[in-house]
Amino acid sequence: MSIIEAQAPLHEAHRDNHTHRDVNGGWLRPAVFGAMDGLVSNLALMTGVAGGAVSSQTIVVTGLAGLAAGAFSMAAGEYTSVASQRELVQAELDVERRQLRKHPVDEMEELAALYVSRGVEPALAREVAMQLSRDPEQALEIHAREELGIDPDDLPSPVVAAVSSFASFALGALLPLLPYLLGATALWPAVLLALLGLFGCGALVARVTARGWWFSGLRQLVLGGAAAAVTYGLGMLFGAAL
Repeated sequence: MSIIEAQAPLHEAHRDNHTHRDVNGGWLRPAVFGAMDGLVSNLALMTGVAGGAVSSQTIVVTGLAGLAAGAFSMAAGEYTSVASQRELVQAELDVERRQLRKHPVDEMEELAALYVSRGVEPALAREVAMQLSRDPEQALEIHAREELGIDPDDLPSPVVAAVSSFASFALGALLPLLPYLLGATALWPAVLLALLGLFGCGALVARVTARGWWFSGLRQLVLGGAAAAVTYGLGMLFGAAL
């Protein structure tokens, strides 16, 4: 008992300090990257048009069109991608479900062999596999996780993916438009606000990476600024040629 009591504080301290970040990024990663995509693409589109020495009204219309087209494209792409992935997973789950129904003993032995390959004693592995296989739904879930690397109860939603992609892209694409919508007639306020937004998005990305916030923010600012500069130059070139 004294040994257990002496070790208890150590276990508690280990549990308190042994934490990990969400390496999958959770909701933050797709939201930030969606906003960043909208911000960079619409900024580059607007600066490209502005380089052709067009009116501010034309720039606004171009930016609004880019926002709408990009947001709908992102939403449709995400919906199709996630729906296709979900359908593929469901098809594989149906295959596994049929195998469990037709060949329960073989599937149980397969699970036991998997545990043995991970270092579990054969007798214990077979006993564990036998107990886990008593419930068909539990057996399906375990086989899906072990063989397919998926959780049947945690499949992504196509609707959620589409809506979140649409919203995050539209929010990012709106940022360089705001100065014009608020009455600005020059390009520099839109570029300045967009660059600040790029730095902020890059800094947020640091929450799901091992880089410092300043490095991630500066890197995204440079990349987005370079894209805007290139398209502005192309706009000037093509505008002069027309």
